[in-house]
Amino acid sequence: MVDTDRFRPSVTVAAVIEQGGRYLLVEEETPEGLRLNNPAGHVERGESPVEAVVREALEETARHFVPQAFLGVYLARFQRPAAAAPEDVTYVRLAFSGTVGEAIAGRALDAGIHRTLWLSAAELAACPGRHRSPLVLQCVHDHAAGRRLPLDAVFSHASLRAPGGQGRESRP
Repeated sequence: MVDTDRFRPSVTVAAVIEQGGRYLLVEEETPEGLRLNNPAGHVERGESPVEAVVREALEETARHFVPQAFLGVYLARFQRPAAAAPEDVTYVRLAFSGTVGEAIAGRALDAGIHRTLWLSAAELAACPGRHRSPLVLQCVHDHAAGRRLPLDAVFSHASLRAPGGQGRESRP
């Protein structure tokens, strides 16, 4: 018997990228209008969180992201009332900090991403109504406060990729 009331959070990753006191953000289209977010997205089947954050940062910023530290695990609930089907999702965000290179010339940004921009923590804090979620600013605050955990704090077993759950374990 399937438990349809079982809690099923949505697992996402986010890249927190700082250069010269400014943070790389994306401005993306949402049902609520244009919102600011860290480069972020969902972990796909067979993908480790580190692989997911590298992929998402590239897709959303057209820059190669090199993770250097794990910031932490963040949870937030999002509720959107809708006439047809209300949305009530809890997101589990795994946030990583790291560096990026220059934008790759000619590489398009992911669908729905309007542009990238660099903002200071104070500039980001001054516009909370434009944030995709409260986790955007929380991740930036934690980074600015010096939070850094080793990348190997996030473990991905090889069973993510291997048929039948067999395979090698991997660390970032």
